[in-house]
Amino acid sequence: MGPPFPSSKSFSSRCVSRCCVVEGVRSGEAKNLVPYSGPNKMRDCFCTINLDQEEVFRTQVVEKSLSPFFGEEFYFEIPRTFQCLSFYIYDKSVLQRDLRIGKVAIKKEDLCKYTSKETWFLLQPVDSNSEVQGKVHLELKLNELITDNGSVCQQLVVHIKECHGLPLVNGQNCDPYATVSLMGPSRNDQKKTKVKKKTSNPQFNETFYFEVTRSSSYTKKSQFQVEEEDIEKLEVRIDLWNNGNLVQDVFLGEIKVPVKVLGNDSFQAWYLLQPRENGNKSSKTDDLGSLRLNVCYTEDYVLPSEYYASLRNLLLKSPDVQPVSASAAYILGEVCRDKYDAVLPLVRLLLHHQKIVPFVTAVAELDLKDTQEVNTIFRGNTLATRCLDEMMKIVGKHYLKVTLKPVLDEICESPKPCEIDPIKLKEGDNVEVHKENLRYYVDKVFSTIVQSSISCPTLMCDVFYSLRHLAAKRFPNDPHVQYSAVSSFVFLRFFAVAVVSPHTFHLRPHHPDAQTSRTLTLISKTIQTLGSWGSLSKSKLSSFKETFMCEFFKMFQEEKFTEAVQKFLDEVSSTESKEPSGMSEPVHLKEGEMYKRAQGRTRIGKKNFKKRWFCLTSRELTYHKQRDKEPIYNIPIKNILTVEKLEESAFNRKNMFQVIYGEKPLYIQANNCVEASEWIEALCRVSRCNQKRLSVYHPSAFLNGNWLCCKATTENTKGCTPCTAGVPADIQIEIDGDRETERIYSLFAINMPKLQKMEEACGSIAVYQGPQKELDDYSNFTIEDSVATFQTLQQIIAIVEKLNEPHEKYRKKRSSSAKYGSEENPIVGKVS
Repeated sequence: MGPPFPSSKSFSSRCVSRCCVVEGVRSGEAKNLVPYSGPNKMRDCFCTINLDQEEVFRTQVVEKSLSPFFGEEFYFEIPRTFQCLSFYIYDKSVLQRDLRIGKVAIKKEDLCKYTSKETWFLLQPVDSNSEVQGKVHLELKLNELITDNGSVCQQLVVHIKECHGLPLVNGQNCDPYATVSLMGPSRNDQKKTKVKKKTSNPQFNETFYFEVTRSSSYTKKSQFQVEEEDIEKLEVRIDLWNNGNLVQDVFLGEIKVPVKVLGNDSFQAWYLLQPRENGNKSSKTDDLGSLRLNVCYTEDYVLPSEYYASLRNLLLKSPDVQPVSASAAYILGEVCRDKYDAVLPLVRLLLHHQKIVPFVTAVAELDLKDTQEVNTIFRGNTLATRCLDEMMKIVGKHYLKVTLKPVLDEICESPKPCEIDPIKLKEGDNVEVHKENLRYYVDKVFSTIVQSSISCPTLMCDVFYSLRHLAAKRFPNDPHVQYSAVSSFVFLRFFAVAVVSPHTFHLRPHHPDAQTSRTLTLISKTIQTLGSWGSLSKSKLSSFKETFMCEFFKMFQEEKFTEAVQKFLDEVSSTESKEPSGMSEPVHLKEGEMYKRAQGRTRIGKKNFKKRWFCLTSRELTYHKQRDKEPIYNIPIKNILTVEKLEESAFNRKNMFQVIYGEKPLYIQANNCVEASEWIEALCRVSRCNQKRLSVYHPSAFLNGNWLCCKATTENTKGCTPCTAGVPADIQIEIDGDRETERIYSLFAINMPKLQKMEEACGSIAVYQGPQKELDDYSNFTIEDSVATFQTLQQIIAIVEKLNEPHEKYRKKRSSSAKYGSEENPIVGKVS
């Protein structure tokens, strides 16, 4: 989801963080939230995920609950440095500002403690004194001055240089200033910097002088000696504030440095800002409730490509290994506790090298060996089904947009009441009208799906073709199994899931409201059953848990539905070549609200920023005054020359990027860093094959007669920085193969004890000709051929041990090069 990676293969340029915040079946709920004081104690709650204080995701609102269950999953790549991953619980307010009930903040260095573990966290109070991020660069020096009468004075020089990464205040860059104080038991000398407007990275460059103390007697030997009882008690305190103009200033953080640490030389360092100390307040806080999370965080250092040759080749040979359970790719799935960790990089790597179809075919055949009943075909959570699920998500994004987006837009934007559960009906509801509404939606979604086969990606068709023939071979006496093998994926695990959760597939920009979510759930249930081969028989109606759904489904007991499903499954499991159908009509790829800088109009002589609704299709980028309004401006995709980030210093705004398409670039500000990266990636991907793409660009803006980046004075001067997107390439899916191989190496390295245990199990089977008393030691592993598996394990272990060396070398280099107090490794807390 991040921006395209630079082509450089140096270690430092390939440090990649990603986070999977899983609020799923077993996580993502709060409990014991503080009730309202009035008679109605329930709250309408939602949860946000923040990088420091920048919101990157929010859940749907759970109404009238003090123990809300969110049940949502958010996977994102982290496009910038950060200190904390934070979660805020809000109480939704219609008329006033949403109330923050409490938060959970996990420091970056502590994320590894909680990764892949469900954990209950106590909610902490939210106040401005604890909402701190950013760092400050200081230079301190203790000078000795001799006065006119010959006495000695100690003078402290404080040079406050700059700050980086101050928080947004109310969604905008702050107006920061600093107070610089010399504190002691009986003194508080305070000075103040100038206010810097609209920036999170202020450049202060101001110097302040403080008289520290005088020594009681002066000799040459006593130079720089001051009275210990005074120097021990003095400290420099820097407080950062946001200038509130007409309202109260907001505290942004502080640091404290004892004067005693200073010597003859000047002392300069970066410091992380800290929350204000609690003072006399009690440390005990009210019980605000708890939040359960499952956070998966990884940080990878990608080596140059040649380091991965052995591991990459071993993994890519997996589809050809006999049996496939002895292959490196299969073993990866065996040793990872959570198959999702293994599946995502594995599928992306195999896709990148055109090996996904033979591998999925091989592992699906292994699944079928253990399938005894036709009606359970591909219903388990195996390596085969997870790989196919992930492949469909990656390859089928475009297909879903072509197929489902228009009808889902209609359902979400003009919802009709569809509740048919007698228990949930309200007084005055007409259940027959609701049934007709629901039938109308189901008919429309079903028709859209079964008429979409020409849009189905060739890769998906190839996999479905293999599944169909494998199933028919496994159950030769069942004529329907060839269809149920395909429908179990394309209907149950693809379309039905996208219908019920359109926002997770980027088919809708936001969560549907509660009533629309219920409608989508009912549609999804019906579509699943319609798509399940053979489900139209009366015997299958009893499989519905709800009687009302059984009655509703009787409306679809017609032969035409069975025939339509069969025809569709025949078409999507065919290997005949098809022309992609999405080209005749533009495909909606992404939309959302952002700010743009005015292209030409001015207000009081200065170009301003306006909030606009942006829409990206396969043909053009447009922006509108409001959603569903006619576009104000459009940029044909074929005209885009490059899409790049814009330096914050250009307009003192975060999360900006530029679309260069002609004489003047379009400057856009996204709402957060993750959204900015997603827009850049989407625009880069769709314009990647344009013939006239630029190779260089200006990373800043042309203002006041010159480019801020290179100081050139002509607006049409050629760019000064190489473009990050690289040369044009006809690639449908951008995948960094080295990065995915690095992730797989990390998983093997973490699970080395399991690899060794599996190796011992293979040896034991070979020696004793089968499992003996040691069954429990390896009964969790699939070992069909102990000799072949043993050989692969030996290769994996040897490759991982060899790759450990450059990683360890890089870690040592990185830790030694980042001096404590440098910008990369700032001082944390109070210096002693």
